[in-house]
Amino acid sequence: MLREYIISEAMFALGIPTTRSLAVVTTGEPVYRETRRQGAIVTRVAASHIRAGTFEYLAVKEDESNLRVLADYAINRHYPDLADSPSRYLEFFRAVMDRQAALVARWQLVGFIHGVMNTDNVAISGETIDYGPCAFMNAYRPDTVFSSIDHAGRYAYGNQPAITQWNLARFAETLLPLLADQQEKAVAIATEALGEYPARFEQYWLSGMRAKLGLQSAEAGDMELVQSLLAWMQENRADFINTFRDLSEEELPSGNRYEDPNFREWNSRWQLRLSRESRPITRVHAAMRGVNPAVIPRNHRVEEALAAAEDHNDLSALHRLLATLAIPYEAGADFTMYQEPPPDDRSYRTFCGT
Repeated sequence: MLREYIISEAMFALGIPTTRSLAVVTTGEPVYRETRRQGAIVTRVAASHIRAGTFEYLAVKEDESNLRVLADYAINRHYPDLADSPSRYLEFFRAVMDRQAALVARWQLVGFIHGVMNTDNVAISGETIDYGPCAFMNAYRPDTVFSSIDHAGRYAYGNQPAITQWNLARFAETLLPLLADQQEKAVAIATEALGEYPARFEQYWLSGMRAKLGLQSAEAGDMELVQSLLAWMQENRADFINTFRDLSEEELPSGNRYEDPNFREWNSRWQLRLSRESRPITRVHAAMRGVNPAVIPRNHRVEEALAAAEDHNDLSALHRLLATLAIPYEAGADFTMYQEPPPDDRSYRTFCGT
């Protein structure tokens, strides 16, 4: 439960829509997961706890009456501007899809890996919910998986956008009785709407990547510029967070990695692209530091804080970590230990403690 407290507070500080943890209390009883753990209860705060899975529950029971009640309630609570629209259920689906596309794009931009993206963890509000086996990517690898239960890599970092579309398809299926009287027509309407997802996700993701590279304007070659940087990062096992933070500084840190000919070639193209921006370079770098965090919940630091709390009833490491994560876009000498990635975390595994 403390993992959820740490990660959800970090996500909030990063500016990513999320549920939050009001409190964590122990129950005094053991819980058996991968090992014996202290039982605990987390008090989770959210705009609501309505999920795609909530709609599935009513759909599988073929309870159209209460399905409509639930949809109307969700619309009035989260999307009140749609309440009087004659096509409100279709617009409701599109609005949920838009929020999910924006949310998962934000995850990708900071290397967050949810770990268990089933439909019960798709909040209609567009908030990140249920921090079970979640973790953050260090070295950039699209196939990064930390969850111990994700043996096939279904929820790997690079798969999260596509899995979101799959979840949205399941959500759309629940709304079919509300979209049209005829099943065939309802399926056609839902399919057309769902087909808009890839472009929406790419729009949010590319816009975020432009910001991470200090770009305000849009040019046709921006996608290739981003993809070539990511390819270089993957080839060199460069740290995802630290690389973008390094690029945010006026001077790159010294080191063999940035002397690599392939990086130098990419950097030249990036500098040329920046030269076509209308802002002074100092403002560009300042803006980049506002979107490229200096610190994230590094997996080994989270584990250290959890171990101290559980094994020694010592919350000091937890409080220090939380204080640092509360200001992720700042940097200082005290942050160094929280910026350093582990030497190699490919064998690191997280477990669903919730």
